[in-house]
Amino acid sequence: MKIEELRSAFRGEVVTPDDAGYGEHRKVWNGSIDRRPAVIARCAGVSDVRTAVRFAREHDILVAVRAGGHSFPGLSVCDGGMVIDLGLMKGVRVDPASERVRAQGGVLLGELDRETQAFGYAVPAGIVTHTGLAGLTLGGGIGWIMRKFGLTIDSLTSVDVVTADGEFVTADETEHPDLFWGVRGGGGNFGIVTEFEFRMHRLGPDVMAGPVFWAAEDAADVLHFYRDWVAGCPDELMTIVVQRRAPDLPAVPRDLVGRRVIAVAACYAGDVAEGQRVMEPLKSFGAPVLDLCVPKPYLAHQRMFDPSFRHGCWYYVRSCDLAALTDEVIDVVADFGMQITSPITSVALWQMGGAVARVDDGATAFHGRHAGFTFNINGNSLTGDGFEEQRAWARGYWDALSPFHTSVYVNFLMEEGEERVRQAYGEEKYERLKAVKRTYDPTNFFRLNQNISPA
Repeated sequence: MKIEELRSAFRGEVVTPDDAGYGEHRKVWNGSIDRRPAVIARCAGVSDVRTAVRFAREHDILVAVRAGGHSFPGLSVCDGGMVIDLGLMKGVRVDPASERVRAQGGVLLGELDRETQAFGYAVPAGIVTHTGLAGLTLGGGIGWIMRKFGLTIDSLTSVDVVTADGEFVTADETEHPDLFWGVRGGGGNFGIVTEFEFRMHRLGPDVMAGPVFWAAEDAADVLHFYRDWVAGCPDELMTIVVQRRAPDLPAVPRDLVGRRVIAVAACYAGDVAEGQRVMEPLKSFGAPVLDLCVPKPYLAHQRMFDPSFRHGCWYYVRSCDLAALTDEVIDVVADFGMQITSPITSVALWQMGGAVARVDDGATAFHGRHAGFTFNINGNSLTGDGFEEQRAWARGYWDALSPFHTSVYVNFLMEEGEERVRQAYGEEKYERLKAVKRTYDPTNFFRLNQNISPA
């Protein structure tokens, strides 16, 4: 591999194991991932991305693509190959006149939020601000305002893509519509998206949002109340049920830190006063041990979970979609919540529905619009010590829910094999995605992902 040949054609930075900064640049968010690429191509623009792709093809080099590096299974880094790193590509351009925003492939969610909120807008995105916009979007994009405005992909209007042969194409509803359909849920299987264009939505600057906590021993009662409360709730209301040990944060009383709790975290994407009215039954139910659900800046709410998902901790996730919170499911949730031992192990039970479910299921590659709830079961540890115990707990929880599984959100998969990827899309969409793959990446050049083989 002639690295100097790549460096001479590159505007960004080419990093190899002998270079200063290599150790830092090879790291990803999940500390349990420890891989050593032969070269890291830190792209400064589209020309660099095309150069890196063509160089890797010419020299038959395995390629991982990194935007935010937030992939649970660490698919944005590889051993012995090339990482095409978009982290320097941070451009964001807000156009209030057209209510559109363009964001490059290395933008993080918090960076997009800051730019759009400066003009009174938001794009539906995730719940941790250091997540990469690219990976989140390409898998579908679930977050705090999706029940009002849809998934992230439902606001996507076009993408610029570097394909597996190094060519540059723009895809939207009329130009390369098959590719545009595929990138809206199909992940990084078809190319490297260097820029996204989204519709923006009026929101903020303040929202009624935050968590209400109860003791874990009250989980069954809380969940039975919650199930009835969210039935038929307005689209503006989005909730995530959280199980964990109370975190050591300034807002948490010292005597509560470390206790097992269950929380309902909520966000009302509308009028603050109306949100206060809608939230009142939640805030007054039972005997909460802490209530942090208050009017606050949307930007502050978007940062709420950041301390719980710090870079470098060890993360393992199992996930599934469920149709409903039946009594049997509630019993499982209550039982496993009492078994949490790690200070950073957690469960997030996402409420689905609303605007997400009203988009035609065939309109995008995303599968699961009609799920009732999505489970994200995190067995996490601060370091490698105790990680196996946390993984075993997460697997046990997931197994106990197995009679109720419907689908799975592709962004919450580990490396679980073709059948789980197939389950994430359903049989019909999976076959259609394979056809798109054969058109744009027939040799499976982009295969370090939740892979859809062209074969």
